[in-house]
Amino acid sequence: MSTGTVKWFNAEKGFGFITPDDGSADVFAHFSAIATSGYRSLEENQKVEFETNQGPKGLQAENIRPL
Repeated sequence: MSTGTVKWFNAEKGFGFITPDDGSADVFAHFSAIATSGYRSLEENQKVEFETNQGPKGLQAENIRPL
């Protein structure tokens, strides 16, 4: 599991980016990868943990969990 901070997230469009704490490139975050029940969204500057996976357009976050 990696940790990072939500750089930005557009709830209307359902996606955004996470800046990993290890200094690597920003990771794409889609609302469907947020591991919470109910309304799934993220807030700017929110701390999260996540796994990374290679998606069609680069790295994307999976199993995103707010900390």
